[in-house]
Amino acid sequence: MGTLTFTLSLPGFVVGHAGLYQALIMFVVAYFIIGMTVLSVCAIATNGALDAGGAYYMISRALGPEFGGSIGIMFFLANVCGSALYVLGLVEAVVDSFGIPPGQKAGTGVHVLPQSYWYELLYGTILLALCLLVCLVGASIYAKATFLIFLIVAGVLGTILISFFATRPIEVSILLPNSNGSETRNGSFTGFSLATLRANLGGGYDVDYTTGQMMSFSSVFAVMFNGCTGIMAGSNMSGDLKRPSYSIPRGTISAVLFTYLVYNLLAFLMCATCDRTLLQKDYGFLRDISIFPPLVTVGIYAATLSAAMSNLIGASRILYALARDDLFGRALALAKKTSASGNPVMAVILSWLVVQLVLFSGKLNTIAGVVTTFFLLVYATVNLACLALEWASAPNFRPTFRYFTWHTCLLGIAGCCVMMFLISPVSASASLGFLLLLLLALHYLSPSSTWGYISQALIFHQVRKYLLMLDVRKDHVKFWRPQMLLMVQNPRGSARLIDFVNDLKKSGLYVLGHVELQDLDMLPSDPLQPQQDSWLSLVDKLNVKAFVSLTLAPSVRHGVRQLLFTSGLGGMRPNTLVLGFYDDEAPQDGLARHPAFASAREEVPLSFPPIRAPAAPKLLSPREYVGIVADALKMLRNVLLARQLESLDKAWELRRAASPPPTIHVWPVNLLRPDSARYADTCSLFLLQMACVLNMARAWRRARLRLFLCVEAGAMPHAQEEKLRQLLKDLRIQAQIQLVPWDTVTRLHWQTHRGPPGGPAPSGEEEEGTVNFPANTTQVSDEYVCAANKLVLEQSPAPAVRFLYLPRPPADTSLYPLYLHQLELLTRGLGPTVLVHGVSAVTSTQL
Repeated sequence: MGTLTFTLSLPGFVVGHAGLYQALIMFVVAYFIIGMTVLSVCAIATNGALDAGGAYYMISRALGPEFGGSIGIMFFLANVCGSALYVLGLVEAVVDSFGIPPGQKAGTGVHVLPQSYWYELLYGTILLALCLLVCLVGASIYAKATFLIFLIVAGVLGTILISFFATRPIEVSILLPNSNGSETRNGSFTGFSLATLRANLGGGYDVDYTTGQMMSFSSVFAVMFNGCTGIMAGSNMSGDLKRPSYSIPRGTISAVLFTYLVYNLLAFLMCATCDRTLLQKDYGFLRDISIFPPLVTVGIYAATLSAAMSNLIGASRILYALARDDLFGRALALAKKTSASGNPVMAVILSWLVVQLVLFSGKLNTIAGVVTTFFLLVYATVNLACLALEWASAPNFRPTFRYFTWHTCLLGIAGCCVMMFLISPVSASASLGFLLLLLLALHYLSPSSTWGYISQALIFHQVRKYLLMLDVRKDHVKFWRPQMLLMVQNPRGSARLIDFVNDLKKSGLYVLGHVELQDLDMLPSDPLQPQQDSWLSLVDKLNVKAFVSLTLAPSVRHGVRQLLFTSGLGGMRPNTLVLGFYDDEAPQDGLARHPAFASAREEVPLSFPPIRAPAAPKLLSPREYVGIVADALKMLRNVLLARQLESLDKAWELRRAASPPPTIHVWPVNLLRPDSARYADTCSLFLLQMACVLNMARAWRRARLRLFLCVEAGAMPHAQEEKLRQLLKDLRIQAQIQLVPWDTVTRLHWQTHRGPPGGPAPSGEEEEGTVNFPANTTQVSDEYVCAANKLVLEQSPAPAVRFLYLPRPPADTSLYPLYLHQLELLTRGLGPTVLVHGVSAVTSTQL
């Protein structure tokens, strides 16, 4: 389209093709979208200090670098294409006024400019160079030039309004190109006429004489919307304004209201005074009806040149802001350079080069569609940024401009998206795909920023809401999941254990707990805060979905109690405590050998202390360790004791030959209490559940469960096996059952036991669910425990990990060391082993 479609005769172009009714609808829709966006722009602009970049700066600081960088590039391209659009439009207007008419070889009078693709490209290059010179001087000369142009346009507008009343009806001869050269048609300026008004009320879409393309609602709206996209011109200059938070809202709202009123007034005047032929076939008809035609020509040229400069300087400021934020690294490093006065001259030059490349297309309608789509996408994202800030309910979002709500933001987003696809589904889809590619590239390649991420505020808002809805009184065993608290003394010796427990959590809560033995009263500040970043970096590098909870305490036992009481929030609290095993093995630094760190190109600074020397004293005694287990059981927490998990090479175990697949051995019987060998108590079922949960983890799905059923002669082993098989079927657990005779092992126990096999349990014993391991600690001999250990060890092939029943600690605290000694004997040499004690029902056979 010609220059005039973007300036004063834009309403005539719209009315000529769409009619007054549709034109008014187009203006309402366009300015509704723009109005909603303006409210969002004003809200964000008045919420803090603005810097260079305009909409890019607003979006990036609100939605983060990924969205900001992506939209920044698209907004830069929109301004670049917009500048090219106005330059090409101005060239077309100049050629229309001074070009040699089609079919003539030599010019006459003022019509002296040759017309061809290359000549028009030359004219556009000259005009663009003029824009470049103004922008290189700086924002001050641009502001003065813009103000001068505003005065000229205001004078032209006044002249045109007077002309509608002062000019008498005239016939305008219109020379139109066709396949045979050219033809002449007559258009009429009738003055105010009811017949003319009625004829122009309805739509009458026709071929655009400048492009030869049939116009439609979407194509007319696309061109018309480009005349309304200047609302971001002021915000693009945010870095050059003295008080952007004051100037942007007032200037933008005033400009939108003024142009809306002017467009509607001109549309009505043109509809009532100009016939459709004049409106459709002569986009320069305002010169013909003006009382002073040269002034209209000068005003049109000045306004279009101003629009081209506005887009060029806006593109340069966006490019400069992108370069300064280092989102694209060295690719935009050149655009950071500025003049002594602070003008980003290299960004201006780079923007000019891109505009020059766009000029080679020479297709105004094509550029118009792309520009409109890009601007709509930017406007939608500005509304999205404001909506996100409003929904996040952050206390620091306190804009002084309060005439907006989340409803206006949603309406703006919906309007932009609908119009994008209405104008050009192909361009809209391509733009969204391009935006998605930029988002992914920036997400993985851009450095982290310190701007703050709105996603974190939104997540906090939603998590708080859903945590309040998570009612512990509505818990049901059908939906039980493990929620782990893993106590870690030093991550250097626990990397594989941390990874293993991550597989056990089954989408539940996972907390890494650590106790620092210090007294806050004796310290100047909290020593845990500096450690927090190292722990979080560890979680990131190990790729585990865990929280970190650190505490100060006078002893490890007190610290674990604190964490068991305070970790979690609402319905998300640890229900299972996981401890490493207490033994005399020298700790090994597995962190350096862990694949997550061995393959890292850059060393992650982790301020963890070195591994404890073998001769160095431990931080807790055997009695305190068993006391932690007893405390957890009293607090109705399940307990897992993990031994030799640092020797578990999960990658090797799970990638070795498919035949035979790795196995998980499960011993659901209390091996330290052969006189109570039950398979269906709470603890045994919890043990089965944990083994099944591990098998359900993605990394362990190839593994096979093997369940060992310890039987004695004359105890009907097949009946026990069938009963256990039915239990597994009811629980939907797939496992191979293997009968294990253990008469020789239990005989060692009965030799020292004061009752015969099958006799009543010693007095003082209590049922499962209370203290079930009192005096039995002294009744089980080391010889028996070693035999039980040998029985477990003999089952081949060797599994990847074993699950064993953990008996409850004795009620007599003086027996804690003996209890721990028996656990050590039972698990000695077994490799990766997990001792399990459950206190809560976790299995269900219901739907």
